Amino acid sequence: MNELTQQIRAFVVDHFLMGQGDTLANDTSFLEQGVVDSTGVLELVAHLESTFGFKVADEELTPDNLDSIAAIAAFVQRRRGAS
Repeated sequence: MNELTQQIRAFVVDHFLMGQGDTLANDTSFLEQGVVDSTGVLELVAHLESTFGFKVADEELTPDNLDSIAAIAAFVQRRRGAS
């Protein structure tokens, strides 16, 4: 697991699973498993913006970008490459 994935996992486990994320796979759907609700998405987006220094546009608020640890890591990598 690379550093970016570990960093995202740590945030999700600490903020949404109260440290109990041992069984959470990187490709587990947050929506299907009820990991993150709509308020949590806002918290997640705020974290991404402050940590990685880019603005998440409204059209980027999709499950393809934000529904799992792996999806978020890929999204951040794409955004870093576009900057």
